Amino acid sequence: MRPLRLLVSALSLVLATGLLAAAPSQAATEPLPVPYSFLTSAVIAGLGVDADPPGANDWSCKPSAAHPRPIVLVHGLTGNKATNWQTYAPLLANNGYCVFALTYGQSPQLPAPYNQTFGGLGPMEASAAQLSTFVTKVLKATGTTKVDILGHSEGTVVPNYYAKFLGGAAHIDKYVSIAPIWHGTNAAGLNTLSVTGTPFGVAPIMNQALQPYFASGPQLLASSPFIAKMRSGGTPVVKGIRYTNIVTKYDELVVPYTSGIEPGMTNKIVQESCALDLSEHFQIVADPVAAALVLNALDPAHLRPVPCRVVLPFVGTW
Repeated sequence: MRPLRLLVSALSLVLATGLLAAAPSQAATEPLPVPYSFLTSAVIAGLGVDADPPGANDWSCKPSAAHPRPIVLVHGLTGNKATNWQTYAPLLANNGYCVFALTYGQSPQLPAPYNQTFGGLGPMEASAAQLSTFVTKVLKATGTTKVDILGHSEGTVVPNYYAKFLGGAAHIDKYVSIAPIWHGTNAAGLNTLSVTGTPFGVAPIMNQALQPYFASGPQLLASSPFIAKMRSGGTPVVKGIRYTNIVTKYDELVVPYTSGIEPGMTNKIVQESCALDLSEHFQIVADPVAAALVLNALDPAHLRPVPCRVVLPFVGTW
């Protein structure tokens, strides 16, 4: 019986070795889950302080011939690298991109790492400088000379400040904006509200009061000096960059939503692809319709069909 037991053991070892050898290959090709509900995924992601979104910030990633540039994700106001990008980081990684995300504009009132919880609060000029440093790090790690930008909300204008005023134009190829703010916003009528006859957005006393806590807020209003500077020369377009804007008619924070539409850029309205899409300012960053438009903008040589399904505000689709 002993020889038989030895034979069985040997066969078991060979089989086990073969299975173990196969397992890493299967795991390596396993796609990351991609949620299409903003609210739930953002709340869960917010429980992890300074966490990376799935699929992002693999500093050993090298871009492929099919996707030769890394993608830098730039979050929106009060978002961070995890809460804002639970959909796009894994989606882009699954599609073969090297994906990188940062949190910028942290509040100086909070100690690290808790200051990473809400980003985009600082002056956008300083945030653009943070982005510049991050892009330099990405280029060095990946051995590339340019990145593609995917931004949401405030993250659609901060990279353009970097491009237009901090030398970033030489390092950006495609620039895809979700819920962009090229003309500023009049959300809740704040831009037209006046304090002693001065528009709220440029009232010196109000700006000074908000500076330590929420400096970027007034800067995003349509009458702000920041928007005026961004549009100096009559347009925010920076030569050599290929822009695509993806907007929703139901945006409650970019008011009017057409603030995200700009001549000289490719402009897409999600409801023109799918009238059933009710995404607003937050859900659009977890919207399957917008996601297809983003993938097509990043890789126009391999267009994919844009789906049409009911997408609810905030909670999306399951």
